[in-house]
Amino acid sequence: MKILEDLFSMSGKTALVTGAATGIGRMAATALVNAGAHVMIASRKGDACEAVAAELNALDATGSADGFAGDVSSKEGIDALVADVKKRTDKLHILINNAGITWGEPMKDFPYEAWGKVLDVNVTGLFYLSQQLLPMMMATATKEDPARVINLGSVMGTAALGEGAYSYSASKAAVHHITKIMARELAHKNITFNAFAPGPFQSKMTAFATATDEQAEHVGKGVPLGRIGSPDDIAGATLYLCGKGGSYITGAIIPLDGGIHVNPEADLFGMHR
Repeated sequence: MKILEDLFSMSGKTALVTGAATGIGRMAATALVNAGAHVMIASRKGDACEAVAAELNALDATGSADGFAGDVSSKEGIDALVADVKKRTDKLHILINNAGITWGEPMKDFPYEAWGKVLDVNVTGLFYLSQQLLPMMMATATKEDPARVINLGSVMGTAALGEGAYSYSASKAAVHHITKIMARELAHKNITFNAFAPGPFQSKMTAFATATDEQAEHVGKGVPLGRIGSPDDIAGATLYLCGKGGSYITGAIIPLDGGIHVNPEADLFGMHR
């Protein structure tokens, strides 16, 4: 249908998705390729990104993918990633800051180094990469069709759900706040900044609780809508925010959590059931 093509097509768009070899990043990258975008997939494991890109290029899709190594845990890594992106393209319409790490231990055992390591990737890396890619995004952006940035937050950054991941939860609350600040400060540059706040999805990060169908079903029982998230949930939200249909949305934190954020008794991974 023409209206769907008009509102959600990614034809002619170029995107960078960090941490896209697995999980939510891969789901978003797959959606963009299927909708016609050229998607650069980067993570610390370059071989895995190349393999994912090959799989996406084998789909019956109008878009394409390019996979390579990219590390957002340090200034040097980000500088190298930006240089690599510039070698591959001179335009960037979409940036999805998906790369992230976590650390979980009881509060009494939670180590000092678990704060700096997690925040370096989840907050500092996200901010610095966005900063360094601003010129490429501003070059493509217009009032009618802004450049788009999606940051990966979490329901754990919205609701009081530590679950032993104290620095992760704090980092995601910071992601939500910095997303709103960047949305406010860069609206006049025709760049939108929004964030996903996902609940449980099957991914490498949540494998301890969702690796099997039985585990996923158990976790889903604690979600108000009765299930964990699916690739289609990420695809729909990604195409909405990145397509023409989402061009008037900025500063939003999209709760892709099945209603967990409005449930004060939420038990995110079924740890207390």
